Amino acid sequence: MTDKGLGWSGREFEVTVGPVAHGGHFVARHEGRVVFVRHSLPGERVVVRVTEDRHPGFCRADAIEVLEAAPARVERPCPYSGPGRCGGCDWQHVAPAEQRRLKAAVVREQLARLAGLDDVEVTVEELAGGPLRWRSRARFAVDRSGAPGLRRHRSHDVVLLDDCPITVEPAAAAVLQRRWPGAGAVDVAIDSTGAVTTTRLDRRGHPTSSRVVRPGGELPEEPVGRAERRAGGRDWEVEGTGFWQVHPAAADALVGAVAEYAAVRAGETVLDLYAGAGLFGGALAPGVGTEGRVVCVEADPGACAAADANLADLPQAEVWQGDVDAEGLGELLDELGTPDVVVLDPPRSGAGPAVSRLLAGAGARAVVYVACDPAALARDVAAFGEAGYRLAGIRGFDAFPMTAHVEAVALLVPEQPTSV
Repeated sequence: MTDKGLGWSGREFEVTVGPVAHGGHFVARHEGRVVFVRHSLPGERVVVRVTEDRHPGFCRADAIEVLEAAPARVERPCPYSGPGRCGGCDWQHVAPAEQRRLKAAVVREQLARLAGLDDVEVTVEELAGGPLRWRSRARFAVDRSGAPGLRRHRSHDVVLLDDCPITVEPAAAAVLQRRWPGAGAVDVAIDSTGAVTTTRLDRRGHPTSSRVVRPGGELPEEPVGRAERRAGGRDWEVEGTGFWQVHPAAADALVGAVAEYAAVRAGETVLDLYAGAGLFGGALAPGVGTEGRVVCVEADPGACAAADANLADLPQAEVWQGDVDAEGLGELLDELGTPDVVVLDPPRSGAGPAVSRLLAGAGARAVVYVACDPAALARDVAAFGEAGYRLAGIRGFDAFPMTAHVEAVALLVPEQPTSV
């Protein structure tokens, strides 16, 4: 990357580390500049090396020596983690309980800064299974020789790996214990039966071939089909490497939170946006009963096909294929009328202000927002707030241990309650 800052790239100096910031780093200051420091903790005195200096107001750095350690600093369980090494994990050096506290602090800070909501109570809940071997789906990079690994932080360099301790062992082994000549990357997923699906991608990120290996190794590789999942008391099918919550315990936890906040009643209409394979709509459909209605909206054709199959036994549930944008959503709401409950699980970029304002104008009694990025959530909460909705509850889940990522479920309700 081109140095566009003050010529600090490679420079080393001591700093005292300040608070956590969105993105997995911590804030320090040196000679009047902000320094975003990785591999550190608040209160530590560290020596940093500047890794990126592209802006006059700030630079990025790694903590390369700890002079005064924080109590929550621990030995890294992954031998590939650390300054200048694999960029897949942000917080291998942080005790798990402190990771959750830091994630809660980030959610609170984003809500305060972007949505103007001070002192929101946020707790990030631990999921079953521990901080390692939770990643059931991953993408590994492949270097020009065909060797697999993961990239350095903010770099195209591939760090070669023999294992990835946060990835479920059979999935990691399926990629890392072989070579992939000609591939640019490999996607891998393991389902609830133990079947491992690998998808080879070219150097433009386009899939070229997929295979699935069943547990036990007694069956040969076969063309990829459906992966089996279990959540919310139901069985689900998705494409082999199609979207599903990465942490094995996350889908159940999120379904529970969504159901709690939605509190659906018999006869109600639920609008499930960015519905994927129908997880939330399918979980809520029994609550609205046969007189109610659940409309699941999803853009991806493969996910829509999976949702159709998954919801076939629920006559009150239907699947609509289409983008969730202001134009399409406006037409949908004109046809559907006022939904009682809206559930949305947008991509990392969030729903956006236009969709948020349109949903607020629809007048649902409850909007349940599932988010994987605190900044996007806070921006959309602000848009809902400007349109007459308030944040009535939020729960955080540590669905990505050892990283700075966090999953959250927020409840938004009208400032003036709708009549029952």
